This record gives sequence, structure tokens and C-alpha cells, in this order.
Amino acid sequence: MKNFIKNIKEEILKGKEISFEEAEKLISISNDDKISLDELFSAADEIREKFCGKRFDLCTIINAKSGKCSENCKYCAQSSHFKTNADVYPLVTAEYALDEAKKVEAEGAHRFSLVTSGRGLKSTSKELMELENIYKVLREKTDLMLCASHGICDKEALIKLKEAGVTTYHHNLETSREFYSNICSTHTFEDRVNTINAAKEAGLNVCSGGILGLGETPIDRIKMAFELKGLGVFSVPINILTPIPGTPLEDMEGVEPMELVKTMAVYRFILPKTYLRYAGGRVKLGELQNLGIKAGINSALTGNFLTTTGNTIESDKKMIEGEGYEFE
Repeated sequence: MKNFIKNIKEEILKGKEISFEEAEKLISISNDDKISLDELFSAADEIREKFCGKRFDLCTIINAKSGKCSENCKYCAQSSHFKTNADVYPLVTAEYALDEAKKVEAEGAHRFSLVTSGRGLKSTSKELMELENIYKVLREKTDLMLCASHGICDKEALIKLKEAGVTTYHHNLETSREFYSNICSTHTFEDRVNTINAAKEAGLNVCSGGILGLGETPIDRIKMAFELKGLGVFSVPINILTPIPGTPLEDMEGVEPMELVKTMAVYRFILPKTYLRYAGGRVKLGELQNLGIKAGINSALTGNFLTTTGNTIESDKKMIEGEGYEFE
């Protein structure tokens, strides 16, 4: 296995692409095979160094509208289909969003995103007009790169977001095409793909990843990575499920931390030039958080997340700088 990993790494460093069968073999490495895992992690780090260098960026989000979502994504605390303790409130004001943005900018964040509950935005909606105003204020009064996460959108709505100052649109695939119907029935996997393609057509970068631990198989995780590769996304956030009481996945058993890090390393083989981003739930890695940064991760969502708590910007900066990275 050690020679297999080395040979694939050398091919990728030369500009070739890994096959699905090769990725499948990598993800099948036993978590007890320390020698092969060490080789895998080292190779992923070398690939990251070759194509991405030591640049690292930190993004932050605010829950800009919470609860009463019409969709039934089984992992989500904000769905109106489930009874959870998630807060419910309308879209925040521009003043509130600016205050939050200035706080994280002062702490060293590079990106800032508003995230809203609900199915999505249409180009004629009142909410879109309100969001446009907020993003224009943020563009004028901060130096942050602005991202947006507002669900399923049409191309015209995405163009308006871009004109307001948004540079990157976030819309996760969440899991593989084959497994998607197991976690949501109110919209389809293809609806998500269509939004990603519309965002690209609107001239936006796309940040899209998924959640590990929904009940999917390791092969589903690899299938999602190849979908993301085909879509040409700019950034891939890797979330780890935090089971929320009241949701259908509240009793879901967690994935072994080493399995999660191994998956991240294989993602680096599949997506050598992409930002692989630590996202929600990474505290479940425990003491292996540093290992992920040595195994292909080169960006992170930091601070508090939507309905769960994340790492602080200060603690993340110390961890990342300790691994030899430079901030953008």
C-alpha cells in the first residue's frame, strides 16, 4: 500500500488525476494500518504544498435568519418539520450584520457570510432586496471578502447578489447523489447542482461541500468529492454531523475521528488545487484537529456556526500558525 500511495502522489504532482478506483482503494485503508495512514497523510500534505502553498484563510458566518425552513433536511435544526430548540427570528438588520462583520474582521477573519434559513431566493423577492442592501453596506464599510448562503436560487438572484458585493456563493451538495434522497425529500440533489451551475454562470466563485456522518458509506463520500470536482468548485467545506435533538438524525452514531481525517486526506488527492475547509462539527476530531491540517486541510470556518458552537478565531490562528501556515 505504501508504494501504491507514493505512485499516485507522484502522478498527481505531475498533473494527472486520480481515478475513482484509486480513490476507492485509498479510502479502504484500515484505520489500524498506521504505516499506510502516515504515508497517506504525508502525501496529501505534499500535494497541498505543491498546488496551494502555505496559504490559509479563515471564513466566518452569521445566522442571519433562523428557523421556519420549509425543507426537511434531516440533519437541520431549523427545519419546520422537526421540533428543536433552534432560535426563530427574521432577517437581521444591516446595522447588526455590519457590527458582527467588523468584530470578526478585527480578529483576523478573511471572509464573512450571511446564512439564511429557507428554501432559497427568487430574483423578485423582498428578502433579496434586503440582502442586497446589507451586502452593499458590508462592501463599503469592511475589507472582508463577502460570501452568501441563501439556499436554492435562480441565476437572476445570484447576479444581483454579485452586483451587491458577494464574491462567493455557498451551497453544499451535502452527500452523494445516490444517498441524497435519504436525507431530504422536499428538493433534489439536482436542484442543488443547478444552483451551483447558476452561481458559476453569474460569475461567482462557489463553495460547496457536505456533511460526513449522515449514515452514508465511505464510497458515498468519495462520490461526493468527484461530483464537486466535476462542478469545479472553489472551496470544499467539510462538515461533521452534530446530531441535533428533535431531528431524525438525533441518535446517529458518530464516525471514528481517524476515518474522518483519512477522508479529508483522500479529498486532497481528488481535489489537489481546491481549498479544503474545516467546517461545522470539527471539534469531534478532538486531538486530531492538528492532524487534519497536516493531511490536506488549508482553510477553515471559524467562530460560532449556525446552531452549534465552533472554535474561536484566536485559538484557530494559534493552531494554524503552529503548523507553519501563513494567513492570506
